[in-house]
Amino acid sequence: MGLATLGPDYRRGVELDEVLAALAAREPLFHRRDLVNSPETFDAEVADDFWEVGASGRVYDRAFVREVVLRRLKEPVDAADAEGWRISGEAVRHLGADTYLFTYVLHAPDRVTRRATLWGRTQTGWQALYHQGTVVA
Repeated sequence: MGLATLGPDYRRGVELDEVLAALAAREPLFHRRDLVNSPETFDAEVADDFWEVGASGRVYDRAFVREVVLRRLKEPVDAADAEGWRISGEAVRHLGADTYLFTYVLHAPDRVTRRATLWGRTQTGWQALYHQGTVVA
């Protein structure tokens, strides 16, 4: 079984296909300088109570993630690295009350990880609520 076919396929119906497309266009969120490129855009994309479990298993709060992302924005983009980030195996599941689970496989230059982001749809757009990454052995 290939990496892209691991896990359930929760894509169902036109509405979820639209959500799937919208969320796929936002990931990997913290590596998309077209979406998160300033403190203001980070704040717009990430909920105030966001937290993350990194691929290392460590838990990170919003303030730590914000600091890391904003520090990374000051570094020049390595063209080889920028092109090395791609996702596959996207799936979405509606959890209720404008909350969706978006899962995918992230192919980075140095490793492959399975990712899960909880997204909330607000009046102003999408916001990440939670994120987790797990290294694929």
